[in-house]
Amino acid sequence: MVNRIKVINDVGELVTIFHAADTDVKRKLLLDLSTGWVTMPQIDERYGVEGKKSLHYLDKIRMIESQWITGNKGPEKAYHTYYTNVQINLIGSMADLSDIIFATTLNDEQLQSYEEKIIAMMANGGVFVGDVADSLKISQTLLKGIVNRSSVLTIKGYRIEMENGA
Repeated sequence: MVNRIKVINDVGELVTIFHAADTDVKRKLLLDLSTGWVTMPQIDERYGVEGKKSLHYLDKIRMIESQWITGNKGPEKAYHTYYTNVQINLIGSMADLSDIIFATTLNDEQLQSYEEKIIAMMANGGVFVGDVADSLKISQTLLKGIVNRSSVLTIKGYRIEMENGA
């Protein structure tokens, strides 16, 4: 097995790491994926709909890899964690840290409310980060934390767009 290290250099990326295992299902799925290859039928059987959503999020934040394996019913796609270790190497202001903690601890309803407001601002498939932050009267750090935590939104360059498959 190849040892790969996920290096976190941006305070906004902390949200993705903390959110990757913030429920019991996500934690158990992440542990399963780190110890071997797991197929979608196995995930569905062990974790149900929440497991599928968790896998989608882990794919969004590029924490997993996939490959085709031969199963009982023919070829099946299997998943495994891409990284074996995480290294956090950053410096951030207290304001940035407070925004990241806030984004990490939003409940599902609060997150959905932000997502709906951001989606409502989208025209032609995306909207600029600065425009959204100004409109919502929040910092760009908090906005990036919210988008990093979202399963339906993603940041590409300086634009917020809908996540593929969302």
